[in-house]
Amino acid sequence: MRISVVALSFSALSLCPVTALAQEGDAEAGAVVFKKCSVCHVVDKDTNKVGPSLNHVMGRTAGTHPNFRYSPAMVEAGKGGLVWDEATLREYLQNPKAKVKGTKMVFPGLKEEADISNVIAYLKQHSQ
Repeated sequence: MRISVVALSFSALSLCPVTALAQEGDAEAGAVVFKKCSVCHVVDKDTNKVGPSLNHVMGRTAGTHPNFRYSPAMVEAGKGGLVWDEATLREYLQNPKAKVKGTKMVFPGLKEEADISNVIAYLKQHSQ
């Protein structure tokens, strides 16, 4: 009985387009949310501001963008194997200071899962 309930629940979730959309994200909506980030970051070109360029951030080792002075904590996170992918960005965007203790990024994080998914979709567009 328990297996049937789990299978049915999984089937219902996998068929639900809202669930798929929340995980996938909407790059257009992400561009709007990214305006909060654009005070410090650029995504459409390889230019550093107060924060490093996020152009081609997907797959980049943390703390390694050229000509940007990272906090020692971010450099150490990269040396420890932190690479920006969907999972690590999701954690970082939710609570930067919890993901990389000692980061100099002052942004408190995004609280809405949809906003995080949308920003990740937007960043992925600029990582191809």
